[in-house]
Amino acid sequence: MEIISLEGTEDTPKILLDKGNGIFEISGRSLPEDSAEFYQPVLDWLEEYKKDPNPETLFVFKLEYFNTASSKLILDILSSLEDIKGTKIDWYFYEDDEDMEEAGEEFSELIDLEFEFKTY
Repeated sequence: MEIISLEGTEDTPKILLDKGNGIFEISGRSLPEDSAEFYQPVLDWLEEYKKDPNPETLFVFKLEYFNTASSKLILDILSSLEDIKGTKIDWYFYEDDEDMEEAGEEFSELIDLEFEFKTY
């Protein structure tokens, strides 16, 4: 599978999806002009990954901020991950960032995946 590697910008997160090395991470700020268009390649990649996933998938979210439109797409990504056996989520947030912690908790209640909450 091709690796998706996007450098983050002020408005878009860094995304690294690398099946071979077992690295699945979205980090930074997410407020792209068109969230659906921005995240579509990620959703397409996950659809392909589902056909032959690694035995374990640790998907890491290290988001500092995301807007409402991104929130729906993050939920879509998490929903897609639900179909992949052996998937776990590491949800990082700054120790004093209650909003990001609560966002992760809300996602964890909506999605049937194991979440681990970590601070940095």
